[in-house]
Amino acid sequence: MNESGALSRKAVILGPGEGRSYPMGRIAAVFKADESESESRYSISEWWLESHTQGPGPHSPRGRHLYVIEGTMSVLVGEAWTHATRGSFILVPGGVTHDFENRGETRAGVLNLSIPGSFESHMPSIAQWFAENPPKDAGI
Repeated sequence: MNESGALSRKAVILGPGEGRSYPMGRIAAVFKADESESESRYSISEWWLESHTQGPGPHSPRGRHLYVIEGTMSVLVGEAWTHATRGSFILVPGGVTHDFENRGETRAGVLNLSIPGSFESHMPSIAQWFAENPPKDAGI
């Protein structure tokens, strides 16, 4: 990046829990950076699920890079589920079916890095979908 490009971007400094929030019942997303902060290269968001909460259901859009920041998140990659504890990292290539849910007794969260960016523009319709289809209880 040249110096003029570096000067056109602003630093982003957020404390715990800060960012653009999207509450969806038992699921919440907090966006830390998206297209305006990353020049549409990536987005970074936290996804929080209350205990025993299903996620969005199997889907296969862009690749995902998930880092478990709290609890244990059950993650579907392809046809296999894994139980990722705090500190675990999962890379899901673009086009691979994936899902996530919290099957545990405590709240769980993942840091999601989505490449390319511009993911947050989909959040109003995602939040509306969850309002009409509240998350169900996750399996054990």
